[in-house]
Amino acid sequence: MRRRLTSAVCRFVSFARNDRLSGAAALVLVSLLLLSLVGPYLPLGDPEGIGAGPRLAPPSFEFPLGTDELGRSYLPRAIQGISATFLLATTAVMVTAIIGGITGMLAAYKGGIFDGIIVRIADIFFAFPIILTGLLVTAILGPGTLSVLAVIASATLPMFIRLVRSVTLAIAKRGFVTAAEVAGASTTRVLFVHLLPNIMGATIIQLTYAISIGMLIEGVLSFLGIGVQPPQASLGSLLRQGVLYLTVAPWMVFSSGFLLTLAILSINLLGDGLRDAIDPLRTRALQ
Repeated sequence: MRRRLTSAVCRFVSFARNDRLSGAAALVLVSLLLLSLVGPYLPLGDPEGIGAGPRLAPPSFEFPLGTDELGRSYLPRAIQGISATFLLATTAVMVTAIIGGITGMLAAYKGGIFDGIIVRIADIFFAFPIILTGLLVTAILGPGTLSVLAVIASATLPMFIRLVRSVTLAIAKRGFVTAAEVAGASTTRVLFVHLLPNIMGATIIQLTYAISIGMLIEGVLSFLGIGVQPPQASLGSLLRQGVLYLTVAPWMVFSSGFLLTLAILSINLLGDGLRDAIDPLRTRALQ
């Protein structure tokens, strides 16, 4: 499996060199992530520093993205927002990818009643609108990061269950799987040694799209006031804060909105590049 993933990464790097759009998306995404990681250590000011400058000051050399209604420099708050939004989305999606992947593999491999129950559960999750789910979760857990994680998880879990189940169904009856079963391999060994390497490509592609969906969900929930709460900053909460001063300080909305759009667009373009690079490997594995 490690050799397969290494080959896939090398194929994507080679593909990105020829596909400028995917290469640019990867470069933008890496730059945003590095900025969010090293931002707190750069001399950009304290994101919570009240009165660092005039209230609602426009962008200038001293404050590249201006200041907010409390005189806080908006640049370090935007960087903090990128970090929070990406961390929330990635954490929830990684957990659901693991749980959904294992559940989908097991459902497809075992079949029968268990498979039917898992499919129905996934359908139920898909049936609930995200906003309604957010309101229900917030009513139970209250507004905050925990509610955001729960809503992202509920939205992305059925995606991984369905994807992994469908891919596993396509390869579960292949000759190499049957040979492993005849040789006395346990269910765990069949799942993780023989099936998992063949679904990793599709799962990684889905992972990128799910992270972009998670970032969008965080943005919407925090914009509605049921996500990340002040003084903690996320791109969604910064958008909500900026809308209140749109007529006098439009840079607050434009900067946070632009960063959120740029991040989501870069992840989606990266996912497209990964799909084009990894699909040939998966196609050969299924032949």
